[in-house]
Amino acid sequence: MNKIFKTLSIAAIALTATSCLELDPKEQLAEPDMWNTPEDFQLFANQMYGWTLSFNDIVYDGIMSDKRSDLIQDKGGRNTVSNGTNVIPTSDGYYSNNYNRIRRCNMLIDHAAGYSRPADIAHALGMAYFFRGYCHSELVRMYGDAIIVDHVLDTDDPLLFAPRNNRVDVIKFAIEDFKKAAELLKGAGDIDEGDVCAEAANAMLARIALREGTWQKFRGNETDARTLLDESAKAAKAVIDGGAFSLFYNAGLGIKSYKYMFLLEDANKSNPMGLTKKDNTEYIFVRHYDPELSRHGKNLTVECLNNAQIVSRKMAQMYLCQDGLPIEKSKVFQGYDKRISEWTNRDNRMHQQISRPGDAFWNNTEQGCRVDWLGEEADLAHCADASFSPGGYTRYYNNKWAAEHQVTSGYESYDYPIIRYAEVLLTYAEAVYERDGAITDDDLDLSLNLVRTRVNSEMPKLSNKLVSDNGLSMRTEIRRERTVEFYNEGFRLDDLKRWNEAKTEMPKPFLGVKWTGTEYATKGGTNTYPLDNDGCIIYEDNRQWEEKNDLYPLPIDQLQLNPQLKQNPGWK
Repeated sequence: MNKIFKTLSIAAIALTATSCLELDPKEQLAEPDMWNTPEDFQLFANQMYGWTLSFNDIVYDGIMSDKRSDLIQDKGGRNTVSNGTNVIPTSDGYYSNNYNRIRRCNMLIDHAAGYSRPADIAHALGMAYFFRGYCHSELVRMYGDAIIVDHVLDTDDPLLFAPRNNRVDVIKFAIEDFKKAAELLKGAGDIDEGDVCAEAANAMLARIALREGTWQKFRGNETDARTLLDESAKAAKAVIDGGAFSLFYNAGLGIKSYKYMFLLEDANKSNPMGLTKKDNTEYIFVRHYDPELSRHGKNLTVECLNNAQIVSRKMAQMYLCQDGLPIEKSKVFQGYDKRISEWTNRDNRMHQQISRPGDAFWNNTEQGCRVDWLGEEADLAHCADASFSPGGYTRYYNNKWAAEHQVTSGYESYDYPIIRYAEVLLTYAEAVYERDGAITDDDLDLSLNLVRTRVNSEMPKLSNKLVSDNGLSMRTEIRRERTVEFYNEGFRLDDLKRWNEAKTEMPKPFLGVKWTGTEYATKGGTNTYPLDNDGCIIYEDNRQWEEKNDLYPLPIDQLQLNPQLKQNPGWK
């Protein structure tokens, strides 16, 4: 009976936490006898997994969606964030939820301090530090400066009406939390499926230190930037040297290893080789989904396969050619005369993210799914589209995240990767380069080049000689690799902001295919959008971006509760 009571009490806390204000001093919500056993602490900590990002935040118009960037649009309407017309909200659940969650982390940390057998609750305590650091870093990512809360607040606590801490100090606080988490959490070999591990703490530390380090560097704060970039590089290298993870690659899948990594399921055959989630060596920390126990409930395949998500010409131009050079420098780039021309001799990830004209596509319906996974006669006779012909909008369509086996929409059960090993590798390369102003070929080979050549085995590696011989920019190529690898995973807008490039890139027109003088025009197609001077479709023009848009505005209700917060610059 006590166990039942404890479980129900903790569930009640979770419900309460979603409705209370971020700094509203609540009574101690947990009953005293809830902290008597290691199971009590772990049960309380396990609910923190529900705080992680999900497909709803990434694939749809969520807080980190690429639909808010310069790469993807929703054909259903213009995005107010991406075109810079969003306004100050009256309230903002993301702001208040993060402080609610920090409070719960502090509750566990406070109770752990008096526990008689600290080793028994080490993993649960590590989770509390991990998520406290995560929530503080999320507040910085969204709003800049934030109040550091390191204890449970009482009704007379000065923090209730305190000004915000400088964002660098908040990130340094979060870094210390991740270091504590890395010491307390179990290693990757000792955790259950979907659990957070010590390597995840180091990987998250590397992420937030890179993000803040580059934010500061490109806004003139070289001192803090170098310290943070060094923290990032060291944390990423610790994960690399630990050897617990590697890039996912299967010889049977070959160049399609990238495509099917995102679609691995346990309950259904989801790829030609019949691989399941246990075969994925790359995902460090995931939002776990199950068709029965934990469904995402979104029409992922319907949304993502040649439908709602349309892609910009900028993204299509970003992929390297197979000679390792960008299209403007490559001798093997085929131009735009035919619909298939620009796809020839390109990075193999291009057609695994954006739908190539003439390709066959399968979906999740009984009429359009895979039959035998051989890609031959039986499969082709059963596919949703035997020869894709892009029509309307930009003519560039997304196919990432789309299942190919029969499954009811909303029941696709592949996991969402919160952190994967490819990010650690690319974080290391960028952190080293931005810290030192240079990177050796050896460092490139143990990081970025592993990602680059995963499905492009014949492509030359990125090297200092390749850069110098072809008049390239090492920084541009490191950023290109990151943009391509993490397409439609929710990184792009934050990357532009931290590089201080959003003000340049976001206002540019959102373009589609080259229309004039190509098969799109000569084969009888119809275009209703204006064309630019190069004959390319203009899907959206008159986009705007001011410096204020690099941060989200604080919600009105929080400013009323605590005027010391002060609104972010430029928002009125």
